Amino acid sequence: MNQPRDSAGDAPHELSLEQTPNAAIGATDRVETAASVGILLAPALIDDPFGGPPVAVVDIGANPLDDEVPYQLLLDAGLAGITGFEPQADALAELHRRAGPFERYLPYAVGDGEPHTLRLCATSGFASLLEPDEAQLALLVDFPRLAAVVDRQPIDTRRLDDIAEIDRIDLLKIDIQGGELAVLRAGRTALAGAVAVQTEVGFHRLYRDQPTFAEVDLELRDQGFVPHRFVTTRTWPLAPVPWADPLQQASRQLVEADLLYVRDPVHPELMTDAQIARLALVADVGYGSFGLALRCVLELITRGVLDDDDEDAYRALAAARLPG
Repeated sequence: MNQPRDSAGDAPHELSLEQTPNAAIGATDRVETAASVGILLAPALIDDPFGGPPVAVVDIGANPLDDEVPYQLLLDAGLAGITGFEPQADALAELHRRAGPFERYLPYAVGDGEPHTLRLCATSGFASLLEPDEAQLALLVDFPRLAAVVDRQPIDTRRLDDIAEIDRIDLLKIDIQGGELAVLRAGRTALAGAVAVQTEVGFHRLYRDQPTFAEVDLELRDQGFVPHRFVTTRTWPLAPVPWADPLQQASRQLVEADLLYVRDPVHPELMTDAQIARLALVADVGYGSFGLALRCVLELITRGVLDDDDEDAYRALAAARLPG
């Protein structure tokens, strides 16, 4: 769920984003340093048969609200190409308006391949193929209003495995209000070569029959991914505590989080050189996870793909972006 708004138009609910070291330097330097990381890893990527940017990102539920996408720096540095999916017409039009040369956006609803009903809500970030659960929403202040269904539209869904426009997935970002598990289950072939998945996971059911974190976690682990880090966590005041109440900061319910899963780094032998390099790019440039990126660099050195002095070169690039 992208950040919903309170009645004043602000988004005062808690949004905990782990500090990303990339934020320690200026925007221009960030892009240049990201490009340098790409150059360092280039020897592992030279055999890419698809051409174009080295990281293929698929964004399901690309509604351009307020959260900065994790792949923005990859895109700015010319290291990623994006295929996004957004069935809401207004949101899709805005994505097309903003799109750069390595971005394309398609109107498909991605799911289990069956026809469904799209519930459009008072706040577009709540749109879902699932029906909002009134009892669960009532536990959270303002949520019944924000998630009120204003329209229902029949919609066909496409299985991720069946979408011809996708040549490869390296990073999957998915945020579709409870539909994540259906996509993952119907995308096992497409995700077989992926190195990372950022998915929204629910801890409090906002929709009827919504899969929770436990079910999504089991599915991704079964596909060879392990949780690496929380990207965001979202909490919300329990009703009837209003935003203006001094108690609201101590009245929060854990609602959901964005969680980054990565191909299990305990078993690098199951990844190709190119997958190792793409995982390093996603970890470093996308999420500021320098330790994971360093493990990838060391693995490529062990394989003879990178030179021994590339460890020091990478450490220098990472150290330049540390806070302080």
